[in-house]
Amino acid sequence: MSRTVTRSYEHHADAETAVTRLEVAGLSSEDISIIGYQTATFADDAAAGAEVGDAVGGGAGLLARLAAMPVPGVGPVLAAGWIFGTLAVGTNSGATARTLIGAMAGAGFGDDEAHYLAETIRRGGAVVMVRTSDSHAPAIEKIMQGAGPIDDELRRAEYRREGWTRFDEQTAPYPPSA
Repeated sequence: MSRTVTRSYEHHADAETAVTRLEVAGLSSEDISIIGYQTATFADDAAAGAEVGDAVGGGAGLLARLAAMPVPGVGPVLAAGWIFGTLAVGTNSGATARTLIGAMAGAGFGDDEAHYLAETIRRGGAVVMVRTSDSHAPAIEKIMQGAGPIDDELRRAEYRREGWTRFDEQTAPYPPSA
């Protein structure tokens, strides 16, 4: 059986570390996706991450293929992997093309998870997703956990205390954190 292991990260460098470690562990770039709010730092870190991947045997690596695109409610994002295709062309679920919720739904996320992940990206975070088998999931989770992901339950509670209920494409993106 197949599943998607997902972690969200506060700092783009942590998400990039997770991707590099996954590639070094032998995962194919075809099975990994990353998406995050675009900042100059993220683009610079991605280039550095690709260099690290080359140095440790990761080849060209997923980070070298990051591409920018505008996303309603988020602003500019950098994405790579299978989520980029889902985001760029829309989904079969009837969601509008190029929406973050549509891309998340097309990737198989439930409504609540899709809204949480989209909000995390809107607020400047990054999300890493890996398609894998159930048998490989524990090892992948361990690698991703080692890169310092956000505690999703605590973050959801924080968002709700602030009055957040769902991702809203009509809301302006949060300014990037320094």
